[in-house]
Amino acid sequence: SPAARKGITTVVNILTSTEIKKPRHPLMDDPRFHFFFGEEFDNSPQRGSNLGSGVIISHDGYILTNHHVVEAADQIEVALADGRKAKGRIIGSDPESDLAVIKIDLPGTIPAITFSRPDQAQVGDIVLAIGNPFGVGQTVTMGIVSAVKRNHLGLNTFENFIQTAAAINPGNSGGALGDITGNLIAHTSAIYAPPVSPTGDG
Repeated sequence: SPAARKGITTVVNILTSTEIKKPRHPLMDDPRFHFFFGEEFDNSPQRGSNLGSGVIISHDGYILTNHHVVEAADQIEVALADGRKAKGRIIGSDPESDLAVIKIDLPGTIPAITFSRPDQAQVGDIVLAIGNPFGVGQTVTMGIVSAVKRNHLGLNTFENFIQTAAAINPGNSGGALGDITGNLIAHTSAIYAPPVSPTGDG
């Protein structure tokens, strides 16, 4: 529980919003079409949203998350564990490694996580995954390091994954994978589902 409390304060919930423009219907300019159908085929833009997580890595508000969490966002809202909220802006994003850095500006103290040494992680180490699965709110799950240096999975161009048995769900993306002292080993990037053969074997 001390490790969880330490990590929770530095993990944030990220809500992104994106304007989605629908293609204009070819008959929208025909007055007869409007007479019969009105605005049923209105093509005004709509907004889509996405949920994810992030880890505060500096006291001045820099946050590490996944590229796929923020890639199409035109609005980013960040919610801290203490209830504060702030608008986020993208500082840099790299689809090849699926990493992104965003920045928030808030008065007062912004907690930041302490880094561990990921190269020292060993199979069998106990780890905690902290994030916002399904948008239900801050959640901690526990597991072990199942494997290190996983690659050739076809998820990113650059792959050097730590595999964990801790439960990971949609919305955990960008959250923290911490050690038993609450320090950051890695951040949650992907849920891997191996392809199933047509016969259902293996």
